[in-house]
Amino acid sequence: MGENRLTEDEVLRLRRDTPGCERVIHLNNAGASLPPDIVVDTVVDYLREEALIGGYEAEGRYSAQLADAYGQVARLLHAETDEIALVENASVAWTTAFKGIGLEPGDEIVTSELEYATNLIGLIDARKAGVKVTVIENDEHGDFPLERLEAAIGPRTKLIAVTHIPSSAGSMLPIEAIGRIAARHGVLYLVDACQTVGQYPIDVRAIGCDMLSATGRKYLRAPRGTGFLYVKRTAQERVKPLVLDQHALQGLTPNGYALRQDAKRYEPYEKNRALTLGLGKAAAYALEIGLERIADRVAALAEQARAGLRQLPGVTVHDRGRELCGIVTFSVAGYDSLQLRDRLAERRINVSYGAPTATPLYMDKHKLNGVVRVSVHYYNLESEITALCNTVREITGPSV
Repeated sequence: MGENRLTEDEVLRLRRDTPGCERVIHLNNAGASLPPDIVVDTVVDYLREEALIGGYEAEGRYSAQLADAYGQVARLLHAETDEIALVENASVAWTTAFKGIGLEPGDEIVTSELEYATNLIGLIDARKAGVKVTVIENDEHGDFPLERLEAAIGPRTKLIAVTHIPSSAGSMLPIEAIGRIAARHGVLYLVDACQTVGQYPIDVRAIGCDMLSATGRKYLRAPRGTGFLYVKRTAQERVKPLVLDQHALQGLTPNGYALRQDAKRYEPYEKNRALTLGLGKAAAYALEIGLERIADRVAALAEQARAGLRQLPGVTVHDRGRELCGIVTFSVAGYDSLQLRDRLAERRINVSYGAPTATPLYMDKHKLNGVVRVSVHYYNLESEITALCNTVREITGPSV
């Protein structure tokens, strides 16, 4: 990374594709990005087509474009099309993979302190069922200790499940190095890439993961209600579908059925075709820009935000680790983070609130009652980061 960066003219063109940029300073891209016109138009045009000719008929007319959505997502991950299932969101994707493994009492899972609430629910349920769950905490520098991971793996370890970029922190886990450890021990490997896809390059072959879950609405700039699950071909027989309908089958008789031989076995037949097309268009849009170029700009804007916020009285930036991402978390002494989010929204600056329940292991360890989460994207401007810092100073100055 670092070469062939997005130019100012390109950023301005991308902003013209995004009418919302004229209305708000949108720094909540880890929640839901502003979609570009081409994604919105794709969804709306298809819905109009359904209204004019019928739902099944529109699906038939757009069969090639719907199939291409799988191909675009596969390209995004450097995967094969038959390794992609399109589902409603990242929680469905992650839960489908996690529960499909068929964990049994005595099995062991290794995970991190940065797991999202949905993932933690699954881990808690597994623990209640007799599965041992080992949490590897980040070290004193905020980095994931690979040697502790390796030491935690035993003969009953069935799964390593980690989140690449957490919901309420700016750090990143070394998922490729973790993948090498998983491969060395022959352990299944599940990656939550919910905050990653669209802001940072993802190559499932380089990562070495067996499963990867993600959503569309965040950095990928796809519609809400979209997500996807990657399951490596060689892992598909080890991960059983949770819910089956005829779409998941390649054969059905009164006495039995056979699953289809691709990742579509993990998805239902009935889902929103318009949103599927929007997801595919968003993936193609990101690929056209280039994920390395996106990551470079996101990293630069995030570092500007961290540097600017650190200069403000009473502000603590909480992001730690060797490698940081486009999420910036901070709090202000004597000021409620949720209230600060709302005060910024009144000034048309969109940020988010990282609640203690979002990443409870991490929040409890660091004794955080909540943080303000700023998440930048490539269409943001340096002047918008400056406006954020100035506005935080104006709002909180008298109280610190």
